[in-house]
Amino acid sequence: MIRINLLGAPKPKGSNKKAAPAVSMPSFDTGSLIGPILKVAVVLIIAGVFNAGYWYRLEREKTDIDARMRQAEQKNRELADIKTKYLERQKQADAYKRRVDVIDELRKQQSGPVNLLAMIGDTVNSTEAVWLTSLQDQGANVAIDGMALSNDAVANLISNLQKTGYFRNIEIHESVQDDSVKDMQAFEFTLTCEKAKS
Repeated sequence: MIRINLLGAPKPKGSNKKAAPAVSMPSFDTGSLIGPILKVAVVLIIAGVFNAGYWYRLEREKTDIDARMRQAEQKNRELADIKTKYLERQKQADAYKRRVDVIDELRKQQSGPVNLLAMIGDTVNSTEAVWLTSLQDQGANVAIDGMALSNDAVANLISNLQKTGYFRNIEIHESVQDDSVKDMQAFEFTLTCEKAKS
């Protein structure tokens, strides 16, 4: 029979000399293992607490970001509605402005000949010894035919037309004495006046 000393107690002396030597089993010191296991457990618990805190913080940030995102989406929808209304009003304002511009342009074109005739009439009335026989509005130019008692009267008319500021260039094409008038001296003249750009 073989005896195994599991407790590691010394073998009694003086017993059977023929007995086989006892095999000693390795023994573990549980006191020396509890320290490292405890340290590892403490480190794992601390890491778990930090991990749980970090996770909680990330969850709170996620919730906060989701709430801000919902608010931003709501604000975006409100702003999109406002933008749509603004663009619609802007189109209406542009259409109204175009109508007003067309009306103003028509008024300007309507009063253009009236203003031209009034200005030339006033200029001729303020110039002595001159009267007009025809006036043609040719777009950028005005052709004037008339009679004067002297060439000086024609020159005065040209000077008075330039003073109005309505014309840029005034050219005299001809000024000839009319032989058909017997009682006095009369000159027929033709002027071309270039309108100033307003």
